[in-house]
Amino acid sequence: MSGHRTLDDMGDIAGKRVLVREDLNVPMDGATVTDDTRLRAAAPTVAELADRGAIVLVLAHFGRPKGEKRADMSLAQVTRPFSDVLGRDVAFIGDCAGDEAAAAVARLAPGDIAVLENTRFHAGEEKNDPALVAAMAKLGDLYVNDAFSAAHRAHASTEGLAHVLPSFAGRSMEAELAALETALGKPEHPVAAVVGGAKVSSKLDVLTHLVTRVDHLIIGGGMANTFLAARGVDVGKSLCEHDLAATAESILDAADRANCTVHLPYDVVVAREFRANPPTRTVNVHEVAADEMILDIGPAATEALADVLKNCRTLVWNGPLGAFETPPFDTATVSLARTAAALTREGSIVSVAGGGDTVAALNQAGAAGDFSFVSTAGGAFLEWMEGKELPGVKALER
Repeated sequence: MSGHRTLDDMGDIAGKRVLVREDLNVPMDGATVTDDTRLRAAAPTVAELADRGAIVLVLAHFGRPKGEKRADMSLAQVTRPFSDVLGRDVAFIGDCAGDEAAAAVARLAPGDIAVLENTRFHAGEEKNDPALVAAMAKLGDLYVNDAFSAAHRAHASTEGLAHVLPSFAGRSMEAELAALETALGKPEHPVAAVVGGAKVSSKLDVLTHLVTRVDHLIIGGGMANTFLAARGVDVGKSLCEHDLAATAESILDAADRANCTVHLPYDVVVAREFRANPPTRTVNVHEVAADEMILDIGPAATEALADVLKNCRTLVWNGPLGAFETPPFDTATVSLARTAAALTREGSIVSVAGGGDTVAALNQAGAAGDFSFVSTAGGAFLEWMEGKELPGVKALER
């Protein structure tokens, strides 16, 4: 993206110390990383900098230690798995600021890679404390931010450093920003957005922003029930925020004014109890019994949504359509994800998806690999969908 300098703008960095902010906050079971997606995302930038002769100093956080040093949140335990993903030796340095860290960095040679200890062991990290920023900056000559998933936080290692060292976007950050620009910045219309999840309250800002940017807004998950109830549908025992009826109405009104078509399900899958594979019925939304709950979108609505996507050029997806962790209520999500994947494969749609539960649902559908871009970021992706400026991205602007 023109507004951010990338690794291509760095020039000769041989022998230079480069502080690289990555997201190494991976789920672990004992010493085993259970999902190495973030490590794989970090690898290209770290490898390229090392190949160009830089001394690569990786900054990252792990868990929420709140300024305390905690052995169970040390990045020492992620250094070996990261080394395995990179296929290169990675050193570990027991602090990310101060004299001991400086002495350890001084022993590294060009092309060496080191992971520095958890930035959040310092209380100043989350406060974006200028003293900590200065202490971190002493260790490096240049700064690269490659952690889009932490870009919605104005912390010392994600935002502060960009103001005191020459700053660049890493390859993962660069790809993320390019994909987002394609999806909502300057998308090809018609644009469809799928927004799912349990509660309208957590996605209010997203919905309000999207109706002004997209042509089709597809609402699924528990939040669809709130919209249906606002429209006078009796949703029985379904998860529903009845107190948000007026809010739902105002979003629907805003959509009308913006010529955005809102798609709510007209047939649904219901059950009397929420568990795996209970007895279910597929009914029109007006036929939900008082003791039933809506747990997925029905086949007719799913097929209609597939037809909507066939006429669109861009798709942004955040959140599942049903209670996808519990079969058979993953049916609509899996079906529509496969439609989107097929349309992407044949080049008729650009598809961008993000958020933890979204990634899990697309993986379950075997569709993630065919989407144009899948963001592993949760909060940052949501704030971007809300139209908010992300401090870690803004700080990188030229």
